[in-house]
Amino acid sequence: MTVRGALLDLEGVLYQADAPIAGAREALDRLGADGIALRYLTNTTTKPRGDVVGRMHAMGFALDLDEVFSPAMAAVAVLRREGLTRVHLAAPEGLAEDFAGFDLVDDRVEVVVMGDLYTGYSWQRLNRLFQMALDGAAILALHKNRYCRRAEGLSLDVGPFVAALEYAASATARVLGKPDRAFFDMALASIGLAAGEVVMSATTSRPTSAARRAPACARSRSRPANTVRATATTRRSHPTRASRQSPICPNCWRVWARGTSPGSRPDFSP
Repeated sequence: MTVRGALLDLEGVLYQADAPIAGAREALDRLGADGIALRYLTNTTTKPRGDVVGRMHAMGFALDLDEVFSPAMAAVAVLRREGLTRVHLAAPEGLAEDFAGFDLVDDRVEVVVMGDLYTGYSWQRLNRLFQMALDGAAILALHKNRYCRRAEGLSLDVGPFVAALEYAASATARVLGKPDRAFFDMALASIGLAAGEVVMSATTSRPTSAARRAPACARSRSRPANTVRATATTRRSHPTRASRQSPICPNCWRVWARGTSPGSRPDFSP
């Protein structure tokens, strides 16, 4: 099937820290010129979608707000569909921007929405969430990543705190964001394409001593197999056989941007 769209992760695929990965912007220009519909997926829960887009604009990426999909968007869709309005937001205050129209409350809570509070998940905060869950509040986890990369290195993400609350309250959280299939389906619906027509590029880090010693392009391997399971028939996203070995290496984007030969299109074959 012909590839007509691409779902792209942000950190580690398009930029690292506050700098674009070499060749990433040129690759996006090339894909746009070839008529490939682009959507950008992020699991960030520390800032609203508008801030994500503003940061990318500052790095020279040209994209619109409605092309970016975040777990907060998925949560808003669930809350509206289920008619839930009284929300306790266990996430950075700035994320409230994405929950405009809901009552953000600390009492008579219908649903607890959990994002990345970093060091804010104190015993007191977790115990308060536990009490809300015991009082009947549902739990929405904006994602359930076990760890992430911070200034200190690999660090706990929101997932362990979600798991602790589930265990203590004998509850099961509804997990949104990547790799939840509904999250990918939301992005696919926005471009009107089937999963088999769209490729996905994403990264992950593995907390092993060998991985920590490896160069950045080896530490952040793409994981197309997970994407295939999440979106049913999504194909591998790397443009060339050689670039699959280190998908965020600058050379990978350069190859993708210029094609495998003058005037050629990127090779999307699995």
